Amino acid sequence: MSIEKDRIKQPGWKKWGPYVSDRQWGTVREDYSANGDAWNYVSHDKARSYAYRWGEDAIAGICDREQLLCFGLALWNKKDHILKERLFGLSNAEGNHGEDVKEIYYYLDNTPTHSYMKMLYKYPQQPFPYDELVAESRKRDRTQAEFEIMDSGVFDGNNYFDVLIEYAKAATDDILIKITVHNRSGKDSEVNILPTIWFRNTWDWGYDSYKPNLSALSKNQIGIDHTNLDIAYFSAQTEAETLFCDNQTNAQRFGLAVSPGRYYKDGINNYLVDGAATINTGKQGTKACFNYDLKIPAGQSVTLKFRLSSIAEANFDDFDNIFTSRIAEADEFYQTLTPEDASIEKAMIQRQAYAGMLWTKQFYYFDVHQWLAGDPAYPPPAASRLDGRNSKWQHFNNRGDIISMPDKWEYPWFAAWDLAFHCIPLADLDMDFTKNQLTLLTKDWYMHPNGQLPAYEWDFSDANPPVLAIAVWEIYQQDKKQNNGRGDTYFLERIFHKLMINFTWWVNRKDSAGNNIFEGGFLGLDNIGVFDRNTVFPDGSHLEQADGTSWMAAYALNLMGMAAELAVTNDAYEDIASKFFEHFIYIAGAMSSLGEGGNAGLWDEQDDFFYDQLRMSDGGATKMRVRSIVGLMPLFAVRVLDDVDIASNPIFRSRMDWFKQNRPDLAALVSHWDEKSANNKHLISLLRGHRMKGILGYMLDENEFLSDYGIRSLSKYHLEHPFTATIQGTNFSIKYTPAESDTAMFGGNSNWRGPVWLPINYLIIGSLNRYHEFYGDEFKVECPTGSGQMMTLKEVADEICRRLTRLFLTDAAGHRPFNGTCAKTQTDEHFKSNLFFYEFFDGDNGRGLGAAHQTGWTGLIANCLYK
Repeated sequence: MSIEKDRIKQPGWKKWGPYVSDRQWGTVREDYSANGDAWNYVSHDKARSYAYRWGEDAIAGICDREQLLCFGLALWNKKDHILKERLFGLSNAEGNHGEDVKEIYYYLDNTPTHSYMKMLYKYPQQPFPYDELVAESRKRDRTQAEFEIMDSGVFDGNNYFDVLIEYAKAATDDILIKITVHNRSGKDSEVNILPTIWFRNTWDWGYDSYKPNLSALSKNQIGIDHTNLDIAYFSAQTEAETLFCDNQTNAQRFGLAVSPGRYYKDGINNYLVDGAATINTGKQGTKACFNYDLKIPAGQSVTLKFRLSSIAEANFDDFDNIFTSRIAEADEFYQTLTPEDASIEKAMIQRQAYAGMLWTKQFYYFDVHQWLAGDPAYPPPAASRLDGRNSKWQHFNNRGDIISMPDKWEYPWFAAWDLAFHCIPLADLDMDFTKNQLTLLTKDWYMHPNGQLPAYEWDFSDANPPVLAIAVWEIYQQDKKQNNGRGDTYFLERIFHKLMINFTWWVNRKDSAGNNIFEGGFLGLDNIGVFDRNTVFPDGSHLEQADGTSWMAAYALNLMGMAAELAVTNDAYEDIASKFFEHFIYIAGAMSSLGEGGNAGLWDEQDDFFYDQLRMSDGGATKMRVRSIVGLMPLFAVRVLDDVDIASNPIFRSRMDWFKQNRPDLAALVSHWDEKSANNKHLISLLRGHRMKGILGYMLDENEFLSDYGIRSLSKYHLEHPFTATIQGTNFSIKYTPAESDTAMFGGNSNWRGPVWLPINYLIIGSLNRYHEFYGDEFKVECPTGSGQMMTLKEVADEICRRLTRLFLTDAAGHRPFNGTCAKTQTDEHFKSNLFFYEFFDGDNGRGLGAAHQTGWTGLIANCLYK
């Protein structure tokens, strides 16, 4: 066992971590407006002067688990009108494809205990193009590409600083910080380097008046006085001017009552940039920094060293040795996760993917009841809020948890279905943290009393795909394998009961006709539908969804598997396993063309494909003949059982036999569970062999779903053949759009009409491997369709992995497809080996799109590299 792997189990090593958000402004938590305009209530411009209520943001920020004290890096190139204290980006209304960070930074390394961390930030030496980024983006419509910071020219001629921030822990409350600033330009350049510490404001809201304090002890040490912190000193190796203010809202700027003797959150900014008398010359406050005013020679670098410690006498004699040790331990840890014959490039991709996963942990605090009602020290918010956003979630109080975020700038709030996917690569790194994440959403202060899981903070009541059970079952199996066949049944049983409640919520709330066809609504796929899938037309017509129904079939099978596993030691679970098998059978029947209860089913015999259908008010149904991934998702509902699994559960066996004898019509729709494969396996799935081959014929066709970089979200067939429909006098259409969205649906910042998405591809790969477990090497399909090349299902899964991996590997020209046509990121020595893990990828050329740091689920690439 490596030192780092052993350290994971030791208490306190994860007390400090990269838990500070990349963006707190523009979030729902900080929005106290009457109309729910979160982006404008606290904007980027206001953020430097406004004390946040629920969290903090910073560049390369770290904090303790309760976010009492934060550290982050501020910079000033002496040309910007503000300090660079936080990352800049466009709001949803400003971007032609929605919100978007307009900075270049990379998460390069991290360990599960955050004993070593490394991040790179690229800071222009010219004025940061704030106004140009906003103005140019406003000129562009949704048919045009986003205007990126690289397009502004500020990195031309290498006129920028590479700012490398590294952390190494000497002990649980002893953190070493190294900041190395490289001047990449050909001329000497000035910069202020401002390592900053501050307390999250916990004293201004009317609950607790205790106010901690920072004070100057010398030119290279700042004292930290907080009753709940062990770290008490912030020390610098090199002496510097110390600057102090308070982490409190600038009352004067916002037209509030001004109290004399106050030094506000923007005090250091205003002192340096404007020369204002806004710092506390008494050298104390709740926000402080060292100020290094430097001129760095052309092509040279400067390194500064700092220490957060509980010991006043802590020095820098052992600084370099500790860093060397932590880096070596990180190397040792990642070598255990990398095959011996792995290429250097694949190992680098894997490590940066894992680094992004670990850097995107965040302290997340939100008490909805307090947020709606307002705080005692402030006037009550508008009464309209009590019936507005998330007003039905007043039980929600997460009390400040550390949660894996999709992207700490673009999506600095948890999303239920993203989090499930995050846990799959995270399990390779830290199984205990992964189990904690999976159980988190089922806690009584998260989960709604009616059984719904919270979706995301913009609307907790929205419906994310019910994928938590998929992750739970996969992680349980992985953990069991790591522990020589001993499963953590306490973890499984604990979460299983909550998942049953959630499953019941789906059945009661999302199956309005009671026919086992589900109308999930949004389901995380944004604009994949012809119209907003939450739509209920005036006459009651609504969409019945192939993906929603497939998710529920997969949900039933996963719960069946969990119950069967628990039944090994507790007979009470035998009939529960039978119950979920039965539910799966009825869903399978509903999806097929049985005609029961006026249900036309979602399978189309003419096209050999599954489609959504519009259920009319008169009971009739019209198929939405759009070939999208919703028609591939029935592949996900598959379970392979050993012969002993069935034989050892008499209730389960009895119910299976009953269906075979009494409902052969339903039994015929599902794979032959009573037929054993050569290796004594039984298959339970939505797809018999001929239906699976029909779906795979489309999926593996390079003119339809199969791209050079994975499976597209919409068939390319619809490029030349857009689907159109007129519904109640309104015209709707959908066409293949491989890159950014050209519609305003869901803000226009997401696209499921053509791009490649890692999480869906990962589920397809897993399903194909499960089918292969039953069918073996005898069952082959043509891949690509029309090529004449026959592959087993495992070979198809591996082929999809290889195509996904191409997104990140260098091609024959030395380029990485995700970088698109940007010459600098493709060829410049200071860019080309640093990776972005984008939200999704162009279905034609693999260019990365959407959020650039969504390692959350794009980190799944780490699980695909070695196939």
